[in-house]
Amino acid sequence: MKSGENCNKSRRSFLKVVGAALIAVPFLQFCSDKIAVMMIRLSGTKHLLGHRLWIKDFPKPIKQIQIPYLIVGGGISGLSAARQFHKKGISDFLMVELENHLGGNSSNGENKYSKYPLGAHYLPLPNFEDKELLRFLEEEKIILGYNEKGFPIFDELQLTFAPDERLFYKNNWQEGVVPKEGNLVSDDLEFEQFFKKMDAFRTAKGQDQKYLFDIPLYLSSSDSKTRALDKITMKQWFKDNHFTSEPLFNYIDYCCKDDFGLGIDYVSAWAGIHYFAGRKQNSTPEKQDSVLTWAEGNSRLAHHLKKYTKGQSLKNHLVYEVKVANNKVIAKAFDDVNKTSVEIIADKAIMASPQFVNQYLIKDRKTFTKDFHYTPWLLATLIVNDLSDDFSFPLSWDNVIYDAKGLGYVYDQHQAVNQVQDKKVITYYYSFSSADLKKTRKELYKKDKEYWKQFVLDDLKLAHPNIEECTEDLEVFILGHGMISPAPGFIFGESKKQAKQNIQNSIYFAHSDLSGISIFEEAFHQGINVVNEIVDGTTVDS
Repeated sequence: MKSGENCNKSRRSFLKVVGAALIAVPFLQFCSDKIAVMMIRLSGTKHLLGHRLWIKDFPKPIKQIQIPYLIVGGGISGLSAARQFHKKGISDFLMVELENHLGGNSSNGENKYSKYPLGAHYLPLPNFEDKELLRFLEEEKIILGYNEKGFPIFDELQLTFAPDERLFYKNNWQEGVVPKEGNLVSDDLEFEQFFKKMDAFRTAKGQDQKYLFDIPLYLSSSDSKTRALDKITMKQWFKDNHFTSEPLFNYIDYCCKDDFGLGIDYVSAWAGIHYFAGRKQNSTPEKQDSVLTWAEGNSRLAHHLKKYTKGQSLKNHLVYEVKVANNKVIAKAFDDVNKTSVEIIADKAIMASPQFVNQYLIKDRKTFTKDFHYTPWLLATLIVNDLSDDFSFPLSWDNVIYDAKGLGYVYDQHQAVNQVQDKKVITYYYSFSSADLKKTRKELYKKDKEYWKQFVLDDLKLAHPNIEECTEDLEVFILGHGMISPAPGFIFGESKKQAKQNIQNSIYFAHSDLSGISIFEEAFHQGINVVNEIVDGTTVDS
């Protein structure tokens, strides 16, 4: 979720040596004598309304809408589908969304100091072969053109400013998120061996001449030996390759949680390696592994896609039943504002909604959707006083605390040209990685805002002992089904294949959970591919 919606925190951070004098950035060390009065809020998605799907206590429809194409779900997959419809010259469609906004996990909030993400918050530089994504970025002036060698020229104001990453390790901040200052010699050797293996995986191809690991996933090789890695955990792969370093284990665990919600103990080894090997770092001549980011995170990308739905979306509408009758798709939706229901009749429907929702909308889907696992996430946005940090390494865009419970925090104002800020706004991320995600999800909703406030502050105290006195506002945002989490056997399993199949050439499916990895590129291509299947009859192997 901190995921780019995957950041390749790679060997660059490990091998690079800090060469310049460091500039101190004011932040989070000393506070005024007066303790701030902290405002606390707890929010999240409309899970209570969504839970009404279990009992279906909705009023009968009082009106009817007829439309050629219906899109259920306004996340990135649905928005990408809307864009692709327009590319095909089709504008006669309707999007229906439960929330009061479009964007899904690529949404944002805003206070008087800054916008801030409520989910995915960056996009790594895309693979050079991903021409569809490059075209989109060019359309939106994120790519300003191409140089004489054909490499894209990215808008520098949308690339992460330096310093981009730091790690609190051994009671000190250091550059990058790979621990390197204070390691044992054996730790450094294992990091070097690990990154060599990842470099080899990044460039390796199967007999079908496809990369073993690629983005989007459907482009990856069908090599059976490589796909067998999906049957074991990343922890098992770590042991099988005779790694023992605790800092390396901690780092891989962080990376897995960052992109999949699940840590090294529970995530598929194929997915864990894909984190490092899927991105080719080939869209710049310097093989740069920078990221594109904005104060509002990937909500900026969602905003670019929203224009394709102007006047064609119903928000605050919960679709609660979808079926095929007389060669038509019949969908019923509850209007949460007017407390009425509407019936929508379409020729084709795209379910750009996750499978944990679809199982309650469409008959006979629970047999395979039970194998879809979603990790809950907690985000907390804090407004803190402008205070002095230590002098070891300045406040960065991504700030990770070694051995913390969470994944650290991003500095939301990092991309602002004016860095003289009255207050600092940061967003903390935590994934509820566990062996029983369903049980974990039930437990988290039992806790109140005071509990989560202390949970967040106690974790941040590892690096910032005075954080509680420095914080004047804290908003906790909980996502009960934050992202699809690829446990062993899922990515190449039968359940995902069954969930992808259309129903009577009328109901089609597109969501990042059908890829198995919740990153922007997967959702973006899901939307494109489903429209191509409907309009042109072209399909891709999942």
